[in-house]
Amino acid sequence: MSNKLYFQKRKNLIPKIMKNKTRRDFIKISALTATASMLSLKPVKTKPLAKTYSLKLGLASYSLRKFDQAQTIAMGKRAGLDYMCFKSMHLPLDASVQDLKNGAKNVKDAGMILYGGGVIYMTSKEQVDQAFEYAKNAGMTMIVGVPDPELLDYTNSKIKDYNIKVAIHNHGPGDEKYPSPESVYEKIKDLDSRIGLCMDIGHTQRIGVDPTEAAKKYFSRLFDIHIKDVDKATESGETVEIGRGVIDIPKFLKLLVDKKYEGVVSFEYEKDENDPLPGLCESVGYVKGCLASIS
Repeated sequence: MSNKLYFQKRKNLIPKIMKNKTRRDFIKISALTATASMLSLKPVKTKPLAKTYSLKLGLASYSLRKFDQAQTIAMGKRAGLDYMCFKSMHLPLDASVQDLKNGAKNVKDAGMILYGGGVIYMTSKEQVDQAFEYAKNAGMTMIVGVPDPELLDYTNSKIKDYNIKVAIHNHGPGDEKYPSPESVYEKIKDLDSRIGLCMDIGHTQRIGVDPTEAAKKYFSRLFDIHIKDVDKATESGETVEIGRGVIDIPKFLKLLVDKKYEGVVSFEYEKDENDPLPGLCESVGYVKGCLASIS
């Protein structure tokens, strides 16, 4: 007698033997029924999962601000990310040239790419100079920064000297310099094409602007993205795991895919600073799931 026929006969007996059975008997019978059901299913051919998305996914290391450089690299790798943007607590701005090179090598040895540094605040020409030397010596191709508006012409000249991009980060409500993507674009639109925008989609949503519409409008200068989710589209909105908040993440990602965005999408998970890895990994998984469905 085949297994399938055997279990079918046993399954037909279940209604007759249910009377006066204990809870343990019931559990056994339920398991038997489940097994019979599984045996009746036709086999389905499956293919191994593959990377089906084209976007570059990275880590804005401020997410792991309570951890050292080695821990941050390991956690970024564990979260399944390929690119790193170091905040100064992980690679100090005043580090020696050798230490900067060592930091870049540590990232490379982990199988990741150190593409940028930031957010770097620049309130003087000396700080602009420092930022460009820092990026050059660490082998970075981008500075994610906030140069004071009156320093934009000077920053522009440094871009021409170093051939390193600058992506200005918007910080939402309360930021007098660059609160929105538009406030960045209006100040840099006539400058060198290598100065653009690092759009923080959480701060963008908090100021009442749809991140997808902003990305579409300023796409020509969209160099970097800090991806996150927030619980409210107001000034008081706070970071939550991506997919649990109010931002339409699938719509935003679809725009990037459709427009063939070439920059990095870096996760900036600001919640749970003492134990951020679970929420970070959940956020990465959500984004990868969205990208797989889009692809």
